[in-house]
Amino acid sequence: MDLALIIVGLLIALFAVITVMRTVRIVPQARARNVERLGRYQRTLQPGLNFVIPYIDRVYPVIDLREQVVSFRPQPVITEDNLVVEIDTVLYFQVTDPRAAAYEIASYLQAVEQLTVTTLRNVVGSMDLEVTLTSRDRINSLLRGVLDEATGKWGLRVNRVEIKAIDPPKTIKDAMEKQMRAERDKRAAILAAEGQRQSQILTAQGDKQGAILRAEGERASAILKAEGQSRAIDQVFQAVHRNDPDPKLLAYQYLQVLPQLAQGEGNTFWVIPSEVTSALQGVSKAFSESVPRSPATREPTSSDGLAELAAEDAAQAEEAAAEAVADAAVPDGIPNTNGGQPRPAPPG
Repeated sequence: MDLALIIVGLLIALFAVITVMRTVRIVPQARARNVERLGRYQRTLQPGLNFVIPYIDRVYPVIDLREQVVSFRPQPVITEDNLVVEIDTVLYFQVTDPRAAAYEIASYLQAVEQLTVTTLRNVVGSMDLEVTLTSRDRINSLLRGVLDEATGKWGLRVNRVEIKAIDPPKTIKDAMEKQMRAERDKRAAILAAEGQRQSQILTAQGDKQGAILRAEGERASAILKAEGQSRAIDQVFQAVHRNDPDPKLLAYQYLQVLPQLAQGEGNTFWVIPSEVTSALQGVSKAFSESVPRSPATREPTSSDGLAELAAEDAAQAEEAAAEAVADAAVPDGIPNTNGGQPRPAPPG
């Protein structure tokens, strides 16, 4: 009898524990649970401590209200130019209405996946391969708009749709790689040609600038030389006219210049103009005649050494005049090839 009472008591305690556990329900944060009473939707349990009627209310599994990420397997899609590409998509969505997510659609994950595939085929089917590869943002935007509108009644909100990968066929990949290599080679050749062209232009500009600078330097040098010669000639001219030379001095200077005509290595003959004879005669007369004294030298001097030096200078001048007259006796146009001595003219 006591054993039976103990068993009954244990059963009553177990029933009470089970009843309490079915009455008290704790829902975590960002979660929700739908409650049916006698087979009909009653309410949605909010996060925290909740009480339900045991054995009458039925509590469904937890629905996650956080944003979820779902990656679908690659799907074959045909482009406008009849090429099959495999597109891998990633979907970001969030449950906003637990009741609609549970009662409006049987499996919202499967529904979202199939809707993504069909929408993707419709969008990519109107584009060729090149546009598909370069229009990911456009495809993502179109997919998000269609999915968000369609899943709104299911209690879902599609936040983002991203295309993770677009894989064209292997033959297309090879052709694209060849095209990319050709484009790179073309750009490299263009850059090399542009660099060579720029280098030649810079070199030509440098040569031009150098030639201009050299020409300006030569011009400045020629101008300076001409100015120097002009000043030298002007000073000589002024000096000559300031000292008022007589014809005898000019004839003597002309005589001193004549030997310089034959000093060149390639000169085998030199020409004496006919006017030189009269000039030399004037020089000989100048040295043979007595030279009048200047006002500074008219006073007699008592120095015998100065007189002797003057006599020697006069004798040397007479000898030089005689030799010059003898050399001037050669006719015009007869080359002097006999060691510098004038050669007599042939009989005429």
